[in-house]
Amino acid sequence: MTTTPEFTPKPGNLISTTASQTISTEDNNKDGDEMGTQYDRSDMTRMGKIQELKRNLRPLAALSFASVLQATWEFLLIGNTEALVNGGRAGLFWTYLLTFVGFGLIILTLSPTSGGQYHWVSEFASPHHQRILSYITGWMSVLAWQAGAASGSFLTGTIIQGLITVRNPTYEPENWKGTLFVFAMILVIYFFNVYAAGWMPRIQNLLLALHILCFVVVITVLWAMASRQPASAVFLEFSNTGGWPSMGLALMVGQISAVYAGLSSDATAHMSEEVRDAGRYVPIAIVWGFFTNGAMAAVMVITYLFAMPSLEDALEDPTGFPFIYVFKNTVGTAGVNGLTAIILIPVIFSNILFNASTARQTYAFARDKGLPFSKWICKVNPKRKLPVNAIGLSCVISGLLALINIGSDTAFHAIISLNVAALMWTYVVSICCLLYRRLYCPETLPSQRWSMGKYGIWVNAAALVYVVFALFFSFWPTKTPVTLTTFNWSVVIFSAVFIISVVMYIIKGQKEYAGPVISMRRDGMPQGRVNRHSIRREI
Repeated sequence: MTTTPEFTPKPGNLISTTASQTISTEDNNKDGDEMGTQYDRSDMTRMGKIQELKRNLRPLAALSFASVLQATWEFLLIGNTEALVNGGRAGLFWTYLLTFVGFGLIILTLSPTSGGQYHWVSEFASPHHQRILSYITGWMSVLAWQAGAASGSFLTGTIIQGLITVRNPTYEPENWKGTLFVFAMILVIYFFNVYAAGWMPRIQNLLLALHILCFVVVITVLWAMASRQPASAVFLEFSNTGGWPSMGLALMVGQISAVYAGLSSDATAHMSEEVRDAGRYVPIAIVWGFFTNGAMAAVMVITYLFAMPSLEDALEDPTGFPFIYVFKNTVGTAGVNGLTAIILIPVIFSNILFNASTARQTYAFARDKGLPFSKWICKVNPKRKLPVNAIGLSCVISGLLALINIGSDTAFHAIISLNVAALMWTYVVSICCLLYRRLYCPETLPSQRWSMGKYGIWVNAAALVYVVFALFFSFWPTKTPVTLTTFNWSVVIFSAVFIISVVMYIIKGQKEYAGPVISMRRDGMPQGRVNRHSIRREI
């Protein structure tokens, strides 16, 4: 061991510290309730971060947050057009089951931190590649969550436009009008996440009850009033109207609907710094939220498919939403408005919570100096104790992505494909890094309060197979032949952001971005807060 008076950590070096090192104690006088439990403080110390946000989400509120944000049955019901085009009734059902299993494997691989995948890559990757892999993963993760936030607002705005069509058949649902509705939704999201954020944790349990109640109402109405199709049509009748050469290929393309409905299963991980005893309750909230939402979605999709009189008519409905066609054949116009409103209410709150999670992920990456204007993005409002700038930036990006709708009728497919592709890429890299660490240096893995033990490596390997599979098919268009209108433009945006991230790393990142692992506590104090004159380096 040698002592150096000044040391700037190089990429991949893990720094050891001693108990004699000095550390700033400015955060010790914070309110204990806001700081969280002893485990929370220990986790923040290990990660070398200061507690800036309020830990005001209790265990039940965290579970409610996970369940309401995922809104799996709602999003599967309102966003299943791609699956019906490429697979039909049976295709939607079976691809949903496949996706449910695949995402179940993914969530059993997660670890709670606001940064999410880029943080895991930084901690688990080979020391020689930690910084660049973590940096690019951070960019792609920001892209994924921003696209996801935009897609929720897009769906809500265009459904409102579809309801106008139901009440007024002469209404022309032009793309630019739908985009204006999306902008209105974005303004609502910003208001709730900034000005009404203080009381959102207090109503989380009420939102969970609303999520369940709306499910019961829709299920009851469809089973009681809709005409039912034979079971063979629901489970065995496949359809390929997308023009693909085989039914198998059509099913793979159509799975995007089910994948989209399950994408937000890990969103609560990005709220970890606002959950009390996050190391225990965030994984519990994610797992229970995922499996309960998944079970509800399975019941909903079966009910929905039994209640659909005609697949062809559903796909040609003037509203653009097959589920509204099903409602119109079950109840009158007033009933359609009522049932759709019952779905829109939890979806709107899901959008609000999704934006909150997206902003935290963006804030965390900016805090590690991974984005341009990081200092401004990661600034926390001292009065509200919220990343207000990150929230506003997320809303602006949602609005920009919504502009795609003006020039393309397949805008929604492009946005959700971008969401899927970027997120799956981050999963590929993070799970590969975790497997590397498990196989070659398992002794360096930090201890966890939530672990699958010896079965973990097999779960991780199976999850990797699934995410590669989903990533590959996320770039495919919904139908053939492919034209400029039907082309899946997500691959262009994905490639552009990937290239930008590499260029930014070369220009800026390799000078400023160290990655979370440099701040990780190994055997002493958090590196980011240590007096550099007392750092000791292992040689």
